[in-house]
Order: sequence, then C-alpha cells, then structure tokens
Amino acid sequence: MARGLDHIVHAVRDLDAAAALYERLGFVVGARNRHPWGTHNRAIQLPGFFYIELLMVAEPEKLTAAGLPLLFGAFQRDFVSRHEGYAMLLLESRDAAQDAAEFRAAGIAISDALRFEREAKRPDGSEVTLGFALAFARDAAAPDIGFAACQHLAPQNFWNPAFQAHPNSVTSIAGVVLVAENPADHHVFLKAFSGVSDLKSTSSGITIETPRGEIQVMDPSAYKAHFAVEPPDVSRGARLAALRFAVRDMDALRSALETGGVGNVGHMGKRVVPPQDAFGATLAFEIAAIR
Repeated sequence: MARGLDHIVHAVRDLDAAAALYERLGFVVGARNRHPWGTHNRAIQLPGFFYIELLMVAEPEKLTAAGLPLLFGAFQRDFVSRHEGYAMLLLESRDAAQDAAEFRAAGIAISDALRFEREAKRPDGSEVTLGFALAFARDAAAPDIGFAACQHLAPQNFWNPAFQAHPNSVTSIAGVVLVAENPADHHVFLKAFSGVSDLKSTSSGITIETPRGEIQVMDPSAYKAHFAVEPPDVSRGARLAALRFAVRDMDALRSALETGGVGNVGHMGKRVVPPQDAFGATLAFEIAAIR
C-alpha cells in the first residue's frame, strides 16, 4: 500500500531558537513536548495532515535503552553532533506492524512496530494522550537519514485545525527533496519504503508521487540549479535537504518573511530560505497547484 508523507524531523541544537525562526517564517508553532527518552519537540502542523517536528536532544543521559531511545533519540543525537537540518523522514502508516513486515520482506527493516504514548495539552488546557507506532527502515546508502512509517493511534488528539492556519498562507506540503551523488542508487529502497511502484526518472534524478506529496532525489548540481543554494555534504551518503511548501498567496508569504526579517531569494518562481538562515534546512515556497 502506498504511503504518503507524514512528517519530517528537523534536528537542532536550540529548540526554542528554531521555533522562533518558524514563527518568523509565518508558521504557528506548538508548545514544547517531552519524550521519555530525553528528546524534546515542538510541532508545526500543515493542512492536509503533514507536520514538521522540531527536535533537540535535551536530556542525553536518558538515551540508554534499545528501541525508540536508540533508533529515534540516539540517531538524532548523532546527527546533530555533525550538523543541524532535516534528519528523519516518516511516512503515514495505517498499520505499523504490517509496514514492519513489508519492510522486513524487502530487506530494509531495522525494527518491529514500536509503540509509545505521551501526554499533551490542548489550547484550552485540557490534557489528552497521544499514541504512535513506528516501523523503522534503513537505506544503507543514506546513513544520515532516518526512515520510518508512523501510525497515529489517537489522531483526533493530535491534529488540530487551529494549528494549521498559518499567516504565510501555506496550504500543504508539496514535497521533500533528498540530495545524492547518484539518485538511482536509492531507487530500490524508496520504492519499498514508499510502497509506490511507479518512480519517475528525470534529468535531475528521480521523483516519487506519494498519496501526499512528492519525494524527489536530486544530484548536487541539479539541487543547486533548482534552489539556488549549496547542496549539503553528501560524502557520507544521501541527505534530506529541502521541504517544498505550497502557498495560497505569495504576497502573504513575502509579507511574513519581510516582517520576520528572514533571508530569502526568489528563484524559478519560488521563495527559498537557505540553510544558513534555517538551522541547516532549505525551505522552498511555491504557489499551490490548482487541482
């Protein structure tokens, strides 16, 4: 079964400073949450049910157990020891146990379905319980990217329309962009990970159209041509480099960026915030496609 984009982890060393940047970009940012294994996060929800998880390792002494503390928490710790930026891509799951079985059959699984819960507060102060189940996968040619399928066990307690109306007029996620020296090296893994059998090859690399947004893999020169920024270092393997946001009103976006004092460039019909201004990540904003 094809899996759409669910969320991306933006790993940083200063969670509140990163949240302040996203607010200056014109996003509504949620409150700080804490995982039992020592990572803290703040979420930016988008219409269409995709979110950005801003995350820092706040209590590294808790990263001592196997399972989620290792596969999720320690991975983020090791990632930010080298650089900040997009660290993990998670796709939507309807059944994490089934996804884990499919990943295992494809030879890409590194875990069974791992479940956890945490408490959260609604804007009115009421407490709710959030639950998730994650099935992790690994691309041996991309050790600096974490991959997992994410099942929301109590979605009604997580998604909130009030958190999805952003002053910058972002309406959805258009896609995520990976950079690799040879995009074709990731064809087999991404096909198994996404469950999408029809991958498109282009002069820039490969594109996967998931049920919710695209996954693109570009070589470094194509990435620079598309986004007018330097590509990330791919000497260790492929990297998650950019998010493409669909916006309803480009004037509203420009106003948010100007008010927030966020550096950006116009390029090929997009407004691009470069990684040096966004904690190692590239954010590209484009007009939403008419459907």
